[in-house]
Parts: sequence; structure tokens; C-alpha cells
Amino acid sequence: MRLLAIDTALAACAAAVCDTESGILAIESEPMARGHAEAIMPMIARVMAKAQIGFDKLDRIAVTVGPGSFTGLRVGVSAARGIALAAGKPAVGVTTMTALAAPYLAEDDTVPVLVAIDARNDQAYMQAFGSGGRVLLPAQLGPVRTLSMLALGPMRVVGSAAKRVAALWPQEQTLSTDERGAPDIAWVAQIGSASSGGHAPKPLYLGALSAKPQPANQLLRR
Repeated sequence: MRLLAIDTALAACAAAVCDTESGILAIESEPMARGHAEAIMPMIARVMAKAQIGFDKLDRIAVTVGPGSFTGLRVGVSAARGIALAAGKPAVGVTTMTALAAPYLAEDDTVPVLVAIDARNDQAYMQAFGSGGRVLLPAQLGPVRTLSMLALGPMRVVGSAAKRVAALWPQEQTLSTDERGAPDIAWVAQIGSASSGGHAPKPLYLGALSAKPQPANQLLRR
């Protein structure tokens, strides 16, 4: 399967072309707080050129759907849906929570992973995964301080709010922290290739808007 992966949800703009048999054909990622709308289409054009394939040779397009920046999510999802429509290919959504947790669970899923993404105003997007990608804490938006009240046990914490969460977590239960601002686009591609597909991707908003977190149990396997 050949797949184009796109991520503009958080603090990076990234695109990659992946072949499930031969691996990553082309990849580009740039840290970016804003300006995704201007950067993503030229970046996609560059990785497609490096991969030396046309859009008609892709099997699907994968895109991060959130939670994340309101504008960033709309930019990425719109790009993915537009390319999918023009090329006559399916598009699938990958949550930022799943993509951030995936490399840790693939390395060792015996220790749970808590994803905590800064949502400003002392708020964070949170989700926790356990063995096999099982959801221990459903995706939600809430005050960072409430995480210290959750009896989830020892955790590896990843995401832009990781250090703030670790400061509130019992010291003996925080095994590691990684304050990365965006998922690895290679993992977005891998999860997207394993997705069963379905409806066209749309932004995943938490809080005031009703949203259902993406199941992770089958997407995190190598």
C-alpha cells in the first residue's frame, strides 16, 4: 500500500509518502506554530516529487484529525479530503493522541502511556493507553491539575503538557516524560495504513463539541 500522510494538527507541519512494503519513500517535517496553510501544499508537492509517484498511484491519504489547533486541523483535513477527492482515493483520520502514544506502546506496552497536549488556560487534552493500545482514560479536555487525582498508576507521559503533568503526578509513578509538540509523521503513516477506513476524516474537537475518540487497540501494532 502506498500512502500520503499529512499532519498540521499541532506544533509542526509534516508530510510523508510511505510504502508498506519498502517503508518511507519521502518525508519532511518542520516545527511550526502557525502558517500551516501556506506551508502544507508545497511540502506535499515536494515529498510526492521525491517519492517519484503521482497522486493517482497512492492507495490512500492519512491525516491527523486532532485534538489540536482549530485552524491547523481544518487545514490538514481540508488538504487530505481535497487530494482524496481529486485522486479518487480514500482518506482516513488518525488522532494525535494515538500517533503520540504509538511509538511508546510499540516499544513496550506493559507500561501505560498518558498523552497530555497543552490546550492553554491550564487545560490539556488527555488520553491514556495501556496494553495492546487499550484505552485507560478516554480522550477529554480538562484542567491539568485534575490529572493528579486520577488513580492510573505508573505512567510514561508524552505531549506538550508532559512536564506540567509530571510535576503534579506522584514522583514514583512518573517513569518518563517527553514534551514533544507533534507526533512523528512516520507513525501517522503507519497507523493510517492499518486503519480500516470508513467515513471521510473530519476534525476531532473535544470539550464543548461532542466527539468520539478513535479506538487504538488495532492501530498500534507493527
